[in-house]
Amino acid sequence: MNETLHVLEERRSVRAYRPEQIREEQLEAILRAATYAPTGMNRQSPVMVVVQDAVTRETLRRMNAAVMGRPDSDPFYGAPTIVIVLANRGVSTCIEDGSLVMGNLMNAAHAVGVDSCWIHRAREEFDSEEGRALLRSWGIEGDYIGIGHCILGYREGDYPEKRARKENYVYRI
Repeated sequence: MNETLHVLEERRSVRAYRPEQIREEQLEAILRAATYAPTGMNRQSPVMVVVQDAVTRETLRRMNAAVMGRPDSDPFYGAPTIVIVLANRGVSTCIEDGSLVMGNLMNAAHAVGVDSCWIHRAREEFDSEEGRALLRSWGIEGDYIGIGHCILGYREGDYPEKRARKENYVYRI
């Protein structure tokens, strides 16, 4: 089987991580792959923010958990790296563009031996005043919508099993 197709079939969302940080060369490869995600009219509307420091991670954890209504939980499952994907709200394909970046992040991570999961609620986080203030503090100007958080790390425990695909997933006309 083609290696790319194999990666696409074998990648799973991981929800338990060891605390050690991923290697820099792995992170660089993952981020580079994400910059090659297709975007509407090649506008490249998304941006990525890589968070690896404990203080910022805790701020994001608190904000995300509050949106969930579970303030004491860790919606990032202990993953040491969070890549926040945002997209320019003024671009009509911003959601699709950012979603393709998220897909590339997760598939590239699997290809280089890093586990990942898409964590939602970035929209709510970065539509809040606290979220907009964070973006300004990071030097991100403009009207951005939160697409998702791609958590990255090395799994704790077994790799999730492949689940059967549903019937009638594809209709051919």
